[in-house]
Amino acid sequence: MESYQFINDKNLDQFQKMLSTKIRNGFVIVEHSEKLPYVVLSKEKKAINHPLHLCITFMTLGLWSIVWIYFIAAHSQKKNILVAVDEDGNLFEDKCLSK
Repeated sequence: MESYQFINDKNLDQFQKMLSTKIRNGFVIVEHSEKLPYVVLSKEKKAINHPLHLCITFMTLGLWSIVWIYFIAAHSQKKNILVAVDEDGNLFEDKCLSK
């Protein structure tokens, strides 16, 4: 990997730790750069078992619907993120637009 002024060993270690954490959480590397320290990660949407959640909602007299709505909002879309080191040597994470 070619080294630039703003990249040092501390930044690369933090970058690698952030990547390993994201990969453990289910993200997959879609694109990466050998010259600049950036990686695009993707996480597929999860299937939600709606009949199960409907039954639980009925059994809890509607209280489970809050959890169900959260699952729908949080897990029903594909997620793409960019993890990189900026010009100042700081790590950042940003959402990418999906096609």
